Amino acid sequence: MRPRSILPSLSGLVFLLAVLAPAVHGQGFQGVTTWHNDNAHTGQNLNETVLTPQNVNSKTFGKLFSFPVDGQVFAQPLYVPSVNVQGQGVHNVLFVATENDSIYAFDADGITNSPLWQVSFINLPNLIPEPCTDFGGPGWGCAIDPTIGITGTPVIDPVTGTLYVVTVTDANGSFVQQLHALDITSGAEKFGGPVVIAPTFKSPRGLLSFDAEQQLQRPALLLAIGTVYVAWTGQHGWVVGYDALTLAQVAVFNTSPDTGHDGIWQTGAGVAEDSQGNLYVATATGDFNVNTGGSDYGETLLKLNTALQVVDYFTPMDQACRTTNDLDLASAGPMILPPQGGTYPDEVIMAGKGGKPCDLFGSTYAGPIYLVNRDSMGGYNSTQDQVIQTVEGSPYGYRGSPAYWQGPTATYVYLSGITFELGDGDFLKMYTLSDGLLSTSPVAQTLNVFPVGSTPSISANGSTNGILWAVERQQSLGTVPGSLPAILYAYDATNVANEFYDSTQVSARDQAGLAAKFVVPTIANGRVYIGTQTEVDVYGLLPATVSPTTVKFGIQLVGTTSSPQTVTLNNIGSSSFNITGISATGDFAETNTCGNSLSAGSSCSINLTFTPTAGGPRTGTLTITDTVPGSPQTVSLTGTGAAASLQPHKLSFAQQKVGTTSAAKTVTVTNLGTTTIAISSITITGTNPADFAETNNCGNALSGGKSCTVSVTFTPTATGLRSAQLKVVDNGGGGPQVVTLSGTGQ
Repeated sequence: MRPRSILPSLSGLVFLLAVLAPAVHGQGFQGVTTWHNDNAHTGQNLNETVLTPQNVNSKTFGKLFSFPVDGQVFAQPLYVPSVNVQGQGVHNVLFVATENDSIYAFDADGITNSPLWQVSFINLPNLIPEPCTDFGGPGWGCAIDPTIGITGTPVIDPVTGTLYVVTVTDANGSFVQQLHALDITSGAEKFGGPVVIAPTFKSPRGLLSFDAEQQLQRPALLLAIGTVYVAWTGQHGWVVGYDALTLAQVAVFNTSPDTGHDGIWQTGAGVAEDSQGNLYVATATGDFNVNTGGSDYGETLLKLNTALQVVDYFTPMDQACRTTNDLDLASAGPMILPPQGGTYPDEVIMAGKGGKPCDLFGSTYAGPIYLVNRDSMGGYNSTQDQVIQTVEGSPYGYRGSPAYWQGPTATYVYLSGITFELGDGDFLKMYTLSDGLLSTSPVAQTLNVFPVGSTPSISANGSTNGILWAVERQQSLGTVPGSLPAILYAYDATNVANEFYDSTQVSARDQAGLAAKFVVPTIANGRVYIGTQTEVDVYGLLPATVSPTTVKFGIQLVGTTSSPQTVTLNNIGSSSFNITGISATGDFAETNTCGNSLSAGSSCSINLTFTPTAGGPRTGTLTITDTVPGSPQTVSLTGTGAAASLQPHKLSFAQQKVGTTSAAKTVTVTNLGTTTIAISSITITGTNPADFAETNNCGNALSGGKSCTVSVTFTPTATGLRSAQLKVVDNGGGGPQVVTLSGTGQ
């Protein structure tokens, strides 16, 4: 955020210093304080050093805990590190807003499951959230069901320690929307708040007044240059600016003063800001007449200045068809790109709904992705969109916003679309961005579809360790929307065809709550937070990890014990945990140094040995039971038992005259097991097999615990060193048994 101008009076300066007293301690990662991570809405956290492609998998990553809340969570959870919470010390804090008009502050690390503080803006039975049936009138239905409270993602100023949020309440049929400024250390109101939202706008029809009942505050709030910007959809599209320190209204804009509609909903995406302080919003279906002298901006991407005056705009050439067929440009939000190479350094990506039937009415592309020049957006042209590039996207466009990441070798843009208006899913796809142009087709796509689209987020350590996160809202035939759990996915950000993890892989441990609409995951400090209908689910590295997760022993004679191999149990959490059991099954045994508990940051060793009781492949499991999510931890154990033992393993003959035969030497074959083994062959092979001969009394089978003998003689056919192998083939495991034979011809 850019600093505000210094207040001219001494009293004003004292006031400014007071409100700027920091509630956040320390430097480095400043958290996730706005929707999709930054005012450009790129969806990136480039300071994630804990989660990597190597450790995000179902064995080491999963659901850690949940925070129960009192309503659906449509807003993205926000995260601020090192907050000095009043009376409770310093905490990393997760802020959660619900449709029941509540704000929660939770310890983001799960040190306690109870809120650090909670503020409710209702007072039953007379002051309640707005019933969804009261919004929109006939035909709108309950897009947010059953109540509307806090829908738009709040925004936090970490400098002043202030959370800004808009609420809607119903007091016996009297609807009020208010802007609150809350102290993030306590939840207390600041700056004389709350203020009632009641803007007016001059129109050709007279003075338009804001209708608190019929305006849905769906987009996320934006804090830019000392002003909080709030947008609405519904009866009209509104954007209103409020001074961040006084909450006074400072600017207002209406997208449809001539008629109505042209709402700004953007699937929850907020007003975007570029590096010059310009603001961007997209509008939904409605009238468009600015090209003929009117004031309505239906199906338009708008560029506004800080006073909310229109600076420039882009309206697709199929605008009229879009409006007729309810193909909102505002079903997604604009994303501002960092400066690009090539001809157009300043670009914005926009991709709303699209596809048939409008691709039959002049548009070249189904579900178009528009790459727009922010310096000259193109306005409206009925025959050709005046944009940098139009790329064919998902067949029916998008109900989720894009994400951006500059990886180690390429720059990527990610989008998740739909293939049919009613919500038939499409794959999440990634495009490359080079010299300011998108690849004309996806360079990779996920193997699974997202039924109603998704807004992905990126975690990375700069340009390395990129992971793309997305939440699926399942929607299957025969099921009520929202009646199935949300699914969290993690993909390789350099190739989304590679899935690292999803929450169905160990569903008993990792299943999330029932999915809410258009959920955006928040990634911070090694944790992933997703809102649902009843809770916020928290995922991260499991506190107890074991390495390795597979131990392989070689061939071991039945009844003998191998050398030990070691497994390490690690506590990578922030607190100790109890160990309630360690055991090994099968032909494996363990000893350990772990005791009954393991302190934070420490590890202990588990030594494993293999003593086969029979020949052939042997398997077992090391199981560690403890008091952490993901318990029990398991390690797979394998080895091979060899029932047939040959003694000795080497026969060396003395010098022997060529053509003469030595005295016999004996090899004993013993069945170390308890069941009969079949002997299929006893042969001499190797370099000089003709120089050695064998006779035996073993027959075709050898009973458990019994022995037989093989007599070997040496008859050299030439002078010098002669060698061969005695090979006994049986079904006792461990493969052929071999004795090395050697002698010297003289």
